[in-house]
Amino acid sequence: MSRKLTENNGAGWAFAAPSILLIGLFIILPFFLAIGFSLTDQRLISPNPTRYVGMENYRDLLGLNVIRIEPERDDSGQLARDDDGALEYPRVRSFTRSDDYPQYRGMREWFRVHAGNTAYVVVARDVVFMKALTNTLVFVAVTAPVQAGLALCLALLINQRLRGVNVFRALFFMPVVVSIVVVSLLWRFIYDGNDGLLNALLSGMTFGLFQPIDWLGNTQTALGSIIAMSIWQAVGFHMVIWLAGLQTISPTLYEAAAIEGSSKWQTFRYVTWPGLRNTAVLVLVVITMQCFAVFAQIDVMTKGGPLDSTQTLVYQAVERGYGRQDISGGSAISVVLFVLVLAISLAQRYFTRERS
Repeated sequence: MSRKLTENNGAGWAFAAPSILLIGLFIILPFFLAIGFSLTDQRLISPNPTRYVGMENYRDLLGLNVIRIEPERDDSGQLARDDDGALEYPRVRSFTRSDDYPQYRGMREWFRVHAGNTAYVVVARDVVFMKALTNTLVFVAVTAPVQAGLALCLALLINQRLRGVNVFRALFFMPVVVSIVVVSLLWRFIYDGNDGLLNALLSGMTFGLFQPIDWLGNTQTALGSIIAMSIWQAVGFHMVIWLAGLQTISPTLYEAAAIEGSSKWQTFRYVTWPGLRNTAVLVLVVITMQCFAVFAQIDVMTKGGPLDSTQTLVYQAVERGYGRQDISGGSAISVVLFVLVLAISLAQRYFTRERS
């Protein structure tokens, strides 16, 4: 078998050699270099020699702890309250900067929850990374199903034999062929808090009752605004994939369903959807990979702000590796992202196999 591959397919290997070389040079080699750099303190430009630090970069990224804080009491033993009547708690830095609590040293507050009068403060060694991880997971969890569902609806709509349907296909696919940088710049103007098109439309529809919002400058709306733009930009691409899957379903199945008197929902459930099962796996995998790789929108529209509310893992890796010249930190984030994507891919494959 090995002789057949090497002797009889010499021309094929010759044609494939440049591609194999490029893949090895720009994908495989950087991957292993990233793993190696993540175990050192390598910086892009530094007069100090590189040192092996083991798992220190990963401990700095993933270090979490929980501090249980009780409210303060006054001299009489009563719960202390501020001028607004809220309970007063010791400052978190009294734990993270104290020699009495070495396990919290160097950590910062990420968020806190209250159970009765007790506050449970979650502290992290790298709060920005934790925000980036959370934002990335939220981006994937919202964008993937919404974009896939909307693309399927559009595919079902334009799969009809209607006059002028090709025009709608072109319109729906048009945002895909436009550069994501151009789309991001366009939507940044749409989201503008002063003269943005979105605020003007909402104000006109409510006859001036709607108050303008700085969509990208508000921590409550920034990430949602980028998610909405990302869904709009890429939905046409996945619509085409769904449409290709729809056209592989035999028309005789629909004729049989019509003869049996099936409703539209029954036809979709028992004919269309089973025929799209493999297409659905492809669409979800592609969308998931694209969502984890979100970068251009963040870089153009918000730079990770405001207050790190739109940080993502890829943006953090690039910003640390080149912005801060911290190659080891950026490499560690890349490895964590790879492990996360691999775990989700294996979970999707297992779920698909169980369903089939």
